[in-house]
Amino acid sequence: RWIKFEEKVEDGGERWSVPHIPALSLHSLFQLRMCLQKGTMLLDLDASSFKEIIDKLVSGQPEEAELQPELRERLAALLLRQPRHQPTKSPLWLLTELGLSPCRGKAKSWSEPRAQLSETPLKEQLRNRFKKKVPPGAEVAHVAVGEVEFLEKPFITFIRLRRGVALGSLAEVALPSRFLFILLGPREKVKAYHEVGRAMATLLTDELFQRVARQAEHREDLIAGMEAFLDELTVLPPRKWDPSARIPPPSCLPSPHRRTTVHPPDQQSHGNGDKAAAGDRAILGHLRSREELERTGRLFGGLLRDIQRKAPWYSSDFSDALHPQCLSAVLYIYLVTVTNAITFGGMLGDATDNMQGVLESFLGTAFAGSIFCLFSGQPLTILSSTGPVLVFERLLFSFSQDHSLDYLEFRLWIGLWVAFFGLVLVATEASHLVQHFTRFTEEGFCALISLIFIYDSLKKMLSLADTFPINWQYRLDNVTSYNCVCNLSSLGGWASGYGGAEVSMCDHTLPPAMSLQPPAALAGLSRTQCLGRGGYLLGTSCQYVPDVTLISFLLFGGTFLSCTMLKCFRSSRYFPAGVRKLVSDFAIILAILASCAVDATLGLETPKLLVPSKLKPTNPARGWIIFPFGANPWWVCLLSVVPAVLVTILIFMDQQITAVILNRREYKLQKGAGFHLDLLCVSLLMVTNSITGLPWYVSATVISLAHMESLRKESTTSAPGEHPEFLGIREQRLTGLAVFVLTGFSIFMAPILKHIPMPVLYGVFLHMGVAALNSIQLTDRMRLLLMPPKHQPDLAYLRHVPLRRVHLFTLIQLLCLALLWLLKSTTAAIIFPVMV
Repeated sequence: RWIKFEEKVEDGGERWSVPHIPALSLHSLFQLRMCLQKGTMLLDLDASSFKEIIDKLVSGQPEEAELQPELRERLAALLLRQPRHQPTKSPLWLLTELGLSPCRGKAKSWSEPRAQLSETPLKEQLRNRFKKKVPPGAEVAHVAVGEVEFLEKPFITFIRLRRGVALGSLAEVALPSRFLFILLGPREKVKAYHEVGRAMATLLTDELFQRVARQAEHREDLIAGMEAFLDELTVLPPRKWDPSARIPPPSCLPSPHRRTTVHPPDQQSHGNGDKAAAGDRAILGHLRSREELERTGRLFGGLLRDIQRKAPWYSSDFSDALHPQCLSAVLYIYLVTVTNAITFGGMLGDATDNMQGVLESFLGTAFAGSIFCLFSGQPLTILSSTGPVLVFERLLFSFSQDHSLDYLEFRLWIGLWVAFFGLVLVATEASHLVQHFTRFTEEGFCALISLIFIYDSLKKMLSLADTFPINWQYRLDNVTSYNCVCNLSSLGGWASGYGGAEVSMCDHTLPPAMSLQPPAALAGLSRTQCLGRGGYLLGTSCQYVPDVTLISFLLFGGTFLSCTMLKCFRSSRYFPAGVRKLVSDFAIILAILASCAVDATLGLETPKLLVPSKLKPTNPARGWIIFPFGANPWWVCLLSVVPAVLVTILIFMDQQITAVILNRREYKLQKGAGFHLDLLCVSLLMVTNSITGLPWYVSATVISLAHMESLRKESTTSAPGEHPEFLGIREQRLTGLAVFVLTGFSIFMAPILKHIPMPVLYGVFLHMGVAALNSIQLTDRMRLLLMPPKHQPDLAYLRHVPLRRVHLFTLIQLLCLALLWLLKSTTAAIIFPVMV
């Protein structure tokens, strides 16, 4: 059988072979061409059943090929027999047959070869699982070849029905049939007949020949289609390969548009037509890619175009989210966003004396992200605080402290100026400059952000060795000398700790029940009780926290490997396709749940996710509304213009580079981008977040890429041997909106979130960074530096660009990336998007 590739029934007749590319002999194709030239051809035959087709075929033979009445009857009886099919059986069906086979003997096929063909589909046809592999709208072509003893010369027929007709139990699955090819002949040529039948089936699975076969009006049109097929044929020399070897299907098939199109005779030649069509497609794609960034020459013209482009899709932005895959994306991105908010909130608190802390980070993320997802041009974007913004906040706070200025009021004026400059950029359509960003710029920016995610996750894990130090000097032979005691000398005595020292009985702070106990009963005084009573710990084992660092690193590495392996489970050979897809969609959530279960089972005090539980400012000295006047001199509002220009450039570059990366053509986005609308939303959010003293937000490259990756759409039906086709991204607004709403409600979910270990989330961060790094071409070219030429993959650019120029381009990119990393590590990190 064929859908796109050939499958054979293995010896024993119980198992289909793996799909493979059919290897045809050149002689069989020449014989097939001769059959089409000399055989009977019935185009647009009008019939409603297979019996009617056979009757018209047998009675409508030309005079030179007319059969005797007796041969007609025998031939009709032979063709109307029920063919034997090998149904695709589920594992449960196979196990059932295996269990019953000792009782029944050899299992029989569900279709008897000598039975009469049924005019209605059999129930086995209707429940055949193979139908799930057939693309929607497909039709069946039947190829019947073989030898018979009563024919003296071959009987050859090609039939095309006027419309698709269900031919009863003829096909393996109940689908309408359109083509039939019959080749019957005398004995001693059965192998030749079989090879001709394979050649015909291979032709009928070719997209271009199918088009010709459907539109052919004469025999010559069909022959011309076969000649075009032969023009593209590749011949392998004998004794240079094994003809019995099965060539596996490629991972990516060329598009039919790139192949030579067969034109009717009254149109232009093949080559010119193909070039013209290719040129038209290239121009169309070029115009479509530039349409979103074309200048209109009017104020806010680009913004109005963005709104007109996105408005028709607004209702579908919510209905398209009604899919289980969106649930997994929400849970995945929510946990990442919460972790990111805690991380940046903690760093902002350290940099600004808690004028902006973890709580402000949560509220700002929830508010800004929700508004952006509701009104932006590209709602798949995830907003977050970024490194350059953090550097600016630190410098601004230090400047305010040194010059006795109110930090939040100064920051308010900067935010207002940035919003004004952003509106000016939107009005003048400055986003059209984005079209000058090249792959070099995109890859450099994406690689840098990905490396920052990888570096920060590893840095956080290494810092655990300081919080939970490893006792490198531990020796098993000295175990008796290790102890830890609680010193309560300031309260009048010593309290026994882990080492068993005495406790003063004059400590009146102890409860009466404890005061009357002998010293041995106080040996269980805990570390918390000791520190709570004003004491401190003394001893060689007080700072040693057993197992926490080790299990944290195991959870970190285990989560990263689980995420990576489960994401790749979609292409695994195990389990049905539906199970593989479900596991792959929920890979991150499954990895997090498994790691949390391991942590809960072990019961060690690993660092957990701590979320603020009270809705009040982190610093009591500030409120929720920042007033523009009163704390600073009047001229501060004018001075704010200078840093505001720098922040505007920072926000514009960071936002637009990320937008370019997210709107790449390879993501097959259907609803278009909104560069001007996105910049407007970010600018207006600068106003609200500055007035409320919340952090400033811009597009987060790595988290947004992870969001889009979690919403990939692939074809649900694929022929055996064919890889699922990437259909695009599930474009909608609901997943991002749900993520940010849940982030806001996280304050009330602190009792649940506190059970998630931080090393698990750091492992997810590492997976995100590695996945984003692997999505760019720079990573592939870096691997080429370590490969000998004969082991390098057959990449398209290696066919047209000299290898030394590819390596030179890669080395220049790596050098620029190293310079950007050095720049990021200094106080000049605020200008690194400009340097990109």
